[in-house]
Amino acid sequence: MDNQSTVSADPAPGRWFRIWPWLAVLLVLLLVGFIRVRLLEMPLERDEGEYAYAGQLILQGIPPYELACNMKLPGTYFAYAAGMSVFGETTSGIHLTLLVVNSLTCVFVFLLGRKLFGVTTGLVACASYALMSVSSFVLGAAAHATQFVVLFAVPGTWLLWQALQTRKPRALFYCGLIYGLAFVMKQQGICFGVFGFLVLLWRERGEPSGGSLKNILWYAAGAILPFAVICLYLAGAGVFPQFWFWTFSYAHLYVGQTPWSEGVRLLLTQLKSGLYASTGFWLLVFAGLWLGLRDRVFRQCTVLVATFWAFSFLGTATGLYFRQHYFILILPAYCILIGLGVETLRKMISARLKAPGYGIIPPAIFVLILGWSVFSQRVLFFSQSANNSSRAIYGENPFIESQLVASYIRDHSSPDARVAVIGSEPQIYFYARRHSATSYIYTYALMEDQPYAVKMQHEMINEIETAKPEFIVLVAYKYSWLGRDNSSNDIFEWEAKYTREFYEPVGTIGLRQDGQIVWVPNGQVTNDNGPLKQFMVIYHRKPSPH
Repeated sequence: MDNQSTVSADPAPGRWFRIWPWLAVLLVLLLVGFIRVRLLEMPLERDEGEYAYAGQLILQGIPPYELACNMKLPGTYFAYAAGMSVFGETTSGIHLTLLVVNSLTCVFVFLLGRKLFGVTTGLVACASYALMSVSSFVLGAAAHATQFVVLFAVPGTWLLWQALQTRKPRALFYCGLIYGLAFVMKQQGICFGVFGFLVLLWRERGEPSGGSLKNILWYAAGAILPFAVICLYLAGAGVFPQFWFWTFSYAHLYVGQTPWSEGVRLLLTQLKSGLYASTGFWLLVFAGLWLGLRDRVFRQCTVLVATFWAFSFLGTATGLYFRQHYFILILPAYCILIGLGVETLRKMISARLKAPGYGIIPPAIFVLILGWSVFSQRVLFFSQSANNSSRAIYGENPFIESQLVASYIRDHSSPDARVAVIGSEPQIYFYARRHSATSYIYTYALMEDQPYAVKMQHEMINEIETAKPEFIVLVAYKYSWLGRDNSSNDIFEWEAKYTREFYEPVGTIGLRQDGQIVWVPNGQVTNDNGPLKQFMVIYHRKPSPH
């Protein structure tokens, strides 16, 4: 079913009707591109630092999970490596990669919305997604893995609808392949592959069993292929055991730590934080669902998008953590429902008033809602500097300070020097262009209430003692640890003794009580204004007595 507007038989108007939607899409991309270009130099946050460091290692020929381990699947690591190979191993290079990824996703959102409900829906969905995906409510200025998941989830769904119409095995294979790529970007991407599989089963329920089984197998083969290739590559690189432990054994424990009551509280908190700028969008979504299900022409496609939205939410709800950037996963379906609300309201008003001219009212209302959302975020979008935006969004997290720490290490060490960051700031390794002395680039797992926590602390200690890094960076920022009442203190007790015996402090960078960043020499944690609120101490290894 394709609800696109019929093109006029007249060649000139036909060309115009084909071109003008793309001109509107281009205008949307240019406007949002302007915002993203302003924020190219915004300091990397932790997840970006992880992906950037892993991508940097890949460009050096070092596979994931050898020098840096975490629970995420490695697809985004390779995506970062590809982007940095084109745009450079810099903050700007990473955010230029995001600009390209986000622009492509906007185009696919337009194509999917147009395919299902027509040009108006496609354009409204594209504009909505472009705005929301750069919003601070979803940490949209950062190149999170969820941005790469939806890059594949949206065209996968577009191709799924095409394949359901043609039932060609090749189309189903490519559909599964694209959903498989969404999964290897991050585990939550599996929700989209399951969505496609269940929709295919429903579509094939009345078909001959032989043909249905063949189509399902083609889809499954495409979906499995990216993960199979990743496994073979990592096995050949000798890091498969580390990969499996972190991405499945430990990840399984990680997603089970949040109780339902806390998860519901986190969800409501996140929804409430964005309600001020999104109330109008929610009204259009509800209108789209209600009127779309009542419309005989749109009913089937409305059910498809509502199901797509439901499975997107399952990805967002993984582990019940409801991180802000997880909500990027629901944006494509959400924005298409906004477009459906505008289109169904336009049809209803035109039909009831028997005057097509009144159909302009819903698009005009949408423009006002979009404009209000832009206005409410005008400081971030148009005037705030990259550093100030980072501080406004991430508070007292040491993302600006990390650049200064890394700069000091890079200026005072050789390229083959090893560094250990005792804390969760992997961006320091990327900025410093130095290898980590430990595979534990995050320390959250060491503080969690899970059976591997104490073992992980001692493994990290052993790796650092074995590597004897030239520099150690102690991170005394609370959001770099998130310790709990029952967390083991072994690593802190070891760090105090080990650095006192083998290292000397060369500087401290941190926040004063008034929020200003200061540098204090020789590892002191006080300055003229009193003790630092939070800080990082840089230690340099003492010369060997021999």
